[in-house]
Amino acid sequence: MSDNEDTKLITGGRRKEWTHGIVNPPVYRASTCLFDSYAQLRERVANPTAKHLFYGRKGTPTQWALEEALTDLEGADGTMLFPSGIAAVTTSILALVKAGDHVLITDNAYEPTRTFSNGMLKAMNIEAEYYDPTIGAGIAELLRPNTSVILTESPGSLTFEVQDIPAIVAAAKEKNVYVITDNTWATPLFFKPLEHDVDISVEACTKYIGGHSDAMIGSASAKGKAWRKLSRTAYQMGHMVSADDAFLTSRGLRTLGIRLKAHEENALKIAAWLKERPEVASVIHPAFEECPGHEIWARDFSGSSGLFSIVLKGGDYPDTAAMVDDMRLFKMGFSWGGFESLILPSDPTTSRTAVKWSAPGPLLRLHIGLEDTDDLIADLEAGLTRYSRHIGA
Repeated sequence: MSDNEDTKLITGGRRKEWTHGIVNPPVYRASTCLFDSYAQLRERVANPTAKHLFYGRKGTPTQWALEEALTDLEGADGTMLFPSGIAAVTTSILALVKAGDHVLITDNAYEPTRTFSNGMLKAMNIEAEYYDPTIGAGIAELLRPNTSVILTESPGSLTFEVQDIPAIVAAAKEKNVYVITDNTWATPLFFKPLEHDVDISVEACTKYIGGHSDAMIGSASAKGKAWRKLSRTAYQMGHMVSADDAFLTSRGLRTLGIRLKAHEENALKIAAWLKERPEVASVIHPAFEECPGHEIWARDFSGSSGLFSIVLKGGDYPDTAAMVDDMRLFKMGFSWGGFESLILPSDPTTSRTAVKWSAPGPLLRLHIGLEDTDDLIADLEAGLTRYSRHIGA
């Protein structure tokens, strides 16, 4: 089979025994799976995680096809699917910790990750400490004898700092600490955490991999000991995804390569235009030199996706209504990675503890979709003009 990623996206997981001569693995909706004999039942009970029909929660060819395709893309020993991206993050952490442990969480992590760390981990007597996402090799100074996990997210949510994953991993390996990376922004096409010795790579497949804003699903891919711990924990916690969501995500995966290229091209064009706007104080995009960690992005990543932020000059978050309420193409909504463009006022000050966030005006997170870029620019131009007039700039 080809090592070319474009080919992998098309061929991954399409085993003949799963497709039965058609292009896509069928949607196998199943709870009960039937056994032909008592001997077969005993054989499958002895190895319930193997890719054979056992019980619907253990999966069918619909789920296995997606797992196998993602495993191949990530360069992993295996992949587990989850009902959401945050379920993939939290289960990956739980697989590697025990009561009394200390974990390090990047300060720019996805907000639900912080909620889990401040809530469930605390209740389990596991201390979560937040660190500066630009710390790099300096993270070694934060490691304790009971540190078990470092959670990275690169680029980080809202403010898009790019982390020096190789330096963090090197420090972690010195102390036998596991590293998890939330890789949703880049996907396995633009960055491969496991190639940098990260232990678990997490994707919110709800975003770019699904690509159509119609499936809730997450994945976690791992190697070696981390894979054994992850798969056991996910199995014990009863995690699974529906055959329908797995099918939709597999379908989205086939066009991920061409969609990401289009998202990247559109986003770079619009981000460059925004840099010249008088209403915009800064554009926070990893491909631009002024973004923290840009040099690391240039070294480690092979591309950029369609998600970035801008900071406006003056005004406050209530003032953003003058802009966002009347956008024609950019709609407000959580998530991203679909074909549609999104805009979301987002305040990092409410979820930062290690590094204080300050800016001359509100931050807006933009997801650049697949619409015509001239139409998107016209929509943004009208919105920025409304905002400027509203604050009297």
